[in-house]
Amino acid sequence: MVLAGVHPTSGDPSYVVVELKQWTRARRHEGSESLVDVEGVAYNPVLHPALQVGEYSRYYRDFLRALEGKPDALVGAAYLHNASDEGVADLWSVAPSSDGRMFTGQRRGEFAEFLGSRLAPISGARAADEFLSSAIAPSKQLLKVAAAEIRDREQFVLLDEQRVAYELVMRAVESARSGDSKEVLIVTGGPGSGKSVIALSLLGELARQGRTALHATGSRSFTQTMRQVAGHRSPATKELFKYFNSFMEAERNGLDVLVLDEAHRIREKSVNRFTPKRLREDARPQVDELMDAARVPVFLLDEHQVVKPGELGTVADIRAHAALRGLQVRQVDLNAQYRAGGSAAYIDWVLRLLGLAGDAPIPWNDEDTFAVEVVDTVEDLETRMYQARAQGYGARITAGYCWPWSEARNGQLVDDVVVGSWRRPWNSKLERKLGDIPPSALWATEPGGFGQVGCVYTAQGFEYDWNGVILGPDLVVRDGRFVSRREFNKDPSFKSLKNVSDEAFDRNVRNIYKVLLTRGMVGTVLYSTDEETREFLRSVVPSAH
Repeated sequence: MVLAGVHPTSGDPSYVVVELKQWTRARRHEGSESLVDVEGVAYNPVLHPALQVGEYSRYYRDFLRALEGKPDALVGAAYLHNASDEGVADLWSVAPSSDGRMFTGQRRGEFAEFLGSRLAPISGARAADEFLSSAIAPSKQLLKVAAAEIRDREQFVLLDEQRVAYELVMRAVESARSGDSKEVLIVTGGPGSGKSVIALSLLGELARQGRTALHATGSRSFTQTMRQVAGHRSPATKELFKYFNSFMEAERNGLDVLVLDEAHRIREKSVNRFTPKRLREDARPQVDELMDAARVPVFLLDEHQVVKPGELGTVADIRAHAALRGLQVRQVDLNAQYRAGGSAAYIDWVLRLLGLAGDAPIPWNDEDTFAVEVVDTVEDLETRMYQARAQGYGARITAGYCWPWSEARNGQLVDDVVVGSWRRPWNSKLERKLGDIPPSALWATEPGGFGQVGCVYTAQGFEYDWNGVILGPDLVVRDGRFVSRREFNKDPSFKSLKNVSDEAFDRNVRNIYKVLLTRGMVGTVLYSTDEETREFLRSVVPSAH
């Protein structure tokens, strides 16, 4: 909770962030200063309460304009009201600070005195109003600060499970070095839950410590964008970003840490048509190559983003391969959600809409931080994107792979995406610029990407303010539920019924639209080429405007 009031000496607005804990007994996790094990809770370790509330305090300062230039206006405290000093004796090693300090029930009087030193016994209503109505500073989008992140981790604040995951990796690195051991970490979370923030935070800190660490993904778009943005001033920095298939001949445990972002895109094997015959014949499972390459492999994934045949990055698969090697596995689940305006409700709504979770779709109601709209025509959808751009927002349009995708002709992209009289090109397939049109990998991040329609392969892993989505005829609503129609999909990956069953196609196409629907940070605008589907979408988005 946040207590809002008036400072007893300055008369200025004053705030105290309070984290309440029902813990009775807790101790440091394996001697760690930042992680603790709590008696009687299901998930251990957790973050030290003083550090937890401290990160909340820093997060408010970073994002609330009402606190800008007022570093002393807000402090944090954790109150362990059921605990005695002796029951948490191990936790006092963390020194108190203005960001976060700890009180037990045994120190109730001391806690009351602390509150009195920050909050005068007069109404705090005006301070509360100022806090609640404060403008929110623009979100620090991952790719805009990646370059600074490699140099300075303070660009990001890691909250709760994000910080736990970060600390567990750093601890595992130290343990592996001193004990000549190996450990596997799995971090799961939905879109925008902070997986890539953790990845960059780890990469920056490990590099500063002189540890051998690399970042890898299975996405050409994501890797090339990271190389361009994070390494634009330092060519050497680009070498920190690799592909999953870069480790076929890697030295066993040659790295301290290998951060595997978008690990749901791990494939069965790393071979392709360019792989030399000698490597192709002896190729091992890709997950084994990645696991062997570092003393601490870190897998960051979202199982609902497996969108292509042959992608095998699941928790069960990673655990199975680790078990065959007798390796310890630690798993952290990121419950928070920061991309869609902080709307965990929207992510849940999308999963239920697509039949990926829950019993049935539920109505959506706009929140202060996130909006959903349904439009009648694709022209309306494009108009909404233009309006968003005119207001200073970023915007992109994506679609299901329901139209052919031609090569550029005479230096021009072909208008392959056709809905009635509306015609637009897919994003460029090229690895270089075509006039002002960015290469394929940079469609989501360069200004020239607006005007082309993106697909899941160029949108996955990225975010933009307003998200326009065209639902094609490969996924439509019949009798109140989405059903897949394979015959309308043009993705060559799904062409073979022998290699991809109807059941696998159905699962993958739902995951594809889940990815497309969760790229927006401010809002999503939906259009379906199917009339019955549009009617259904209007029924579950009654507040659409």
